Amino acid sequence: MGASFEKCCGLLSLLETEHSLPRESWRELICGHTPELQSEAALRAMAVRRRYYGNRVFLRGLIEFTNFCRNNCYYCGIRAGNSKAQRYRLTESDILAAADHGYELGFRTVVLQGGEDPAFGDDNLARIVEKLKAAHPDCAVTLSCGERPFEVYRRWKDAGADRYLLRHESADPAHYAKLHPAVQILSTRLECLRMLRELHYQVGAGFMVGSPYQTVETLAEDLTFLSEFKPEMVGIGPFIPHCDTPFGHEKAGSVDLTVYLLSLIRLALPGVLLPATTALATLDPDGRRKGLFAGANVIMPNLSPPTVREKYLLYNNKAHTGLESAESYRKLIESLAGLGFEAGPDRGDHIKEMQK
Repeated sequence: MGASFEKCCGLLSLLETEHSLPRESWRELICGHTPELQSEAALRAMAVRRRYYGNRVFLRGLIEFTNFCRNNCYYCGIRAGNSKAQRYRLTESDILAAADHGYELGFRTVVLQGGEDPAFGDDNLARIVEKLKAAHPDCAVTLSCGERPFEVYRRWKDAGADRYLLRHESADPAHYAKLHPAVQILSTRLECLRMLRELHYQVGAGFMVGSPYQTVETLAEDLTFLSEFKPEMVGIGPFIPHCDTPFGHEKAGSVDLTVYLLSLIRLALPGVLLPATTALATLDPDGRRKGLFAGANVIMPNLSPPTVREKYLLYNNKAHTGLESAESYRKLIESLAGLGFEAGPDRGDHIKEMQK
């Protein structure tokens, strides 16, 4: 049984002022989740977001440049062991053309996301980053290419990469081990995050809500880790199964719990860049709006060539058309304006925590 509404509100107040909680308090907030508490957390989270970012929502142009991956994560549709995946790699010219198109639409951040593809090593991806920055020096470049050696991360940073997204997936070693083969261990993932921080990337971490074997305790560990590591970006979304993975028959995660956790993360990390993810929009047509009204302030429409969008399937039924597509940029801005938000050409960099 969860803590009372009044006690949970007291914990929300503590989180809002101190930006951290003991694990047991995180656990009480998770167990105390109710629609009433979710609404209270969202109101507080929106107020915090407004203090830092006003009503701005930042748009990122997502280019999924390869769906080859050397890993075999049990939840992922592009895992190496999925023989049914339709593999592709975008060429350098494909990537640069997609980025140019995004710039013309109004995007000022490009996100290059792919599996851990050995074909994209340090030099060829660095060359692409250098060309992107030369063509559009007012743009930020975000990479999301998994675990790499320190020297590779440094080469990409020297080339001009500004940010790096690397979800930690679970801060509990035993839970992490249930989501991945034995060759993939949490300590390696955490060391990569520390390396990225050392190299002065704006760093993104995150996890799936409702992943198999997740418990209140593992969620409390995730929230503790985030509040201590203080990433500049946090990406969370509900777990959605992919039919051609070992977790293909598992139940999807909860939209409501995801939205509630977005609010808690905003209170813990007031200046965080926090996406309303595609996974939210996939499970709930109103998911993006719910995320924004819970404290999120980032949306990542798809800039990938239309011919490959259906091939980059981390999970089933992924939303990649309509307002999830970059071609709907103007409609998306109009939709956000109708909700009271502002969006437009903006890098949308992280704002450091204000003085208390």
